Amino acid sequence: MGVEFWATSFVVTATPGTGALFTIVAGLGRGARTGLIAALGCTLGILPHLALALTGAAALLAASPVAFETIKWLGVAYLLYMAWGSWRQTGVLTLDADGATPSNGRVIGGAVLVNLLNPKLTLFFFVFLPTFTDIATDGAVFRMAVLGAVFMAITLAIFAGYGLCAGWLRQYVIGRPAVLRWLGRGFAVAFVVLAAMLAVTRQ
Repeated sequence: MGVEFWATSFVVTATPGTGALFTIVAGLGRGARTGLIAALGCTLGILPHLALALTGAAALLAASPVAFETIKWLGVAYLLYMAWGSWRQTGVLTLDADGATPSNGRVIGGAVLVNLLNPKLTLFFFVFLPTFTDIATDGAVFRMAVLGAVFMAITLAIFAGYGLCAGWLRQYVIGRPAVLRWLGRGFAVAFVVLAAMLAVTRQ
């Protein structure tokens, strides 16, 4: 677990993506606590991909165009659904000062889906983890699991930072309907852009 692993994990995690955007919108719309819950959900969404990498099933996914395309288009559909919710100011990603806070389970569920329906994350674990482990040696699976757990911890820490910062910024936008409306539309456009980028992704 050298400097290369830590640096690469930090860069991959800190780079803005669907999970980071989901966490920021949740924190901005519902406060730091919801942002932290979203960060936890996004981190939990990594578990299925890590499990695929550890069991070797990721290799099957990487080799299956049908499986890849299915997950990809489900991800595109979910991103467009979140874009619609942001534009209409409904659901978990509502930017509202007086609306009811969504349940923890609903926030976590939405966050998990953000990463679960991301085929590139599975391919990332399939390609990334083995480069730091000699898979031909005994205990390789355990070492990959440890690396995966460290990657998840880094993800949680960085996303929690996003959620806390968004919660802090909330005080400056709540109570300004015009600002909230344009923020919601801006986030909606961002989700559409991410959906378009995912749609053109090739295996």
